[in-house]
Amino acid sequence: MQELKVEPIKLTNKRYRLGYHIMAPSGWINDPNGFCYFQGYYHIFYQHYPNDSKWGPMHWGHARSKDLVHWETLPIALTPGDEEDKDGCFSGSAVFYNNKMYLIYTGHHYYGDGDPDNFWQNQNLAISEDGIHFKKYKNNPIIATPPVDNTIHFRDPKVWYNNGNWYLILGSQDKSKVGRTLLYKSANLTDWNYVGPFAKSIGVEKQGYVWECPDFFRLADNDILLMSPQGIKENNGRFKNLFNTGYLVGNYKYATNYFEHGEFTELDNGHDFYATQTTLTPDGRRVVVGWMDMWESAMPESKDGWAGALTLPRELIYQDGILQMRPIKELEQLRTSDLVHENSVVNGSKQLTSGTKQYEALLDFKATDLEGTGIELKDSQDKDILSLKYQSGKAILNRTGDDGEREALLNVGSSLKLHLFVDTSSVEIFVNDGVRTFTERFYADEAKLNVVTDKETNVSADVYELEGKAVKF
Repeated sequence: MQELKVEPIKLTNKRYRLGYHIMAPSGWINDPNGFCYFQGYYHIFYQHYPNDSKWGPMHWGHARSKDLVHWETLPIALTPGDEEDKDGCFSGSAVFYNNKMYLIYTGHHYYGDGDPDNFWQNQNLAISEDGIHFKKYKNNPIIATPPVDNTIHFRDPKVWYNNGNWYLILGSQDKSKVGRTLLYKSANLTDWNYVGPFAKSIGVEKQGYVWECPDFFRLADNDILLMSPQGIKENNGRFKNLFNTGYLVGNYKYATNYFEHGEFTELDNGHDFYATQTTLTPDGRRVVVGWMDMWESAMPESKDGWAGALTLPRELIYQDGILQMRPIKELEQLRTSDLVHENSVVNGSKQLTSGTKQYEALLDFKATDLEGTGIELKDSQDKDILSLKYQSGKAILNRTGDDGEREALLNVGSSLKLHLFVDTSSVEIFVNDGVRTFTERFYADEAKLNVVTDKETNVSADVYELEGKAVKF
């Protein structure tokens, strides 16, 4: 074993630390990995660099939960430094086989010339009997090299079982420099055969130059490929992020490895949502978690010895041609006290909260004309943090700072519903029961909630204070 020594960075300030979102004890995190249910616990892993609050050699951080709400931080599951993962244990997934948990992940390797873009990647396996302690497979790598028509981008395996076989999908890029996914097949998780390309970008501007973090599952009689393309060009208010996360919906035929699908669609329209991973709960729900940040963001918390967090778990619902996200029902356990329960007529602005860092708000606006209706978050000095309003057939979010606007098409009649989860330096906004969502990080001393309207509007508001120590380190 040549694993890298871990000397965790220290927290120096907790001003932006979250109360009920998954974070590392300190240091950097990005992509969620290995989201699964095993031996009575939900497990989530994440890309983690414990030595610094900036990206570095990737480890797998680890937390588990009985209820998807209260999380216990566990020891680091994977540390890089072995021959198969010398410079990083990159993203991957987890499955169960013979009463053991199997982690399937990407090994990252630099050629040693100092060029960060000169690397190679392979796929590896680690095994655990208790879901806490992991041993790397002695015959790693399980997939040593990409196909000959691929570039160096060859990562983020997601594994599932179907009709007697295991399947593994990878994010990649072909020699023409467009994104795609690759499919492999196995009977035992250790010996893999290449099936072929699974799906491919129709062009850099429309679907990206590389695809990361793919996930494939069936939902409501549809096959869905969820992934994170890089390089899509902004198009009429869509795809404004540096990198995007979205989905293709269609029908996949295993016998011929053919995935017939529609167009690529954004999953979340906010600034801070990337690299999703899903799992199936014991009661049959498809639940998704994402990284609650974005590459090249300022991340002011990095000055305090940490950076990055994961989103709340969200149930995926495919309805009316849209892959919708809704807060899981278990999150109601976070409610510690009632702050507001009222119905009122608002014409202008009305403040609902003050001095609360963790809260949930369920708002229902009713009027014949909802133009200009929505919410604003303000700091303790009443300076703007962000707003979300219905305008001209769209939900439009504006956050202070550069590149502040995000938008999504939205059909409303006489009712607009907003469901917010605010947590110190983040807000997740679910619009009309998850038809649209906006995920945002912000950095202020508090986030007072105001409802705003352009004309008389009936507003129903239920606001709850939420638990501030739902994650144990």
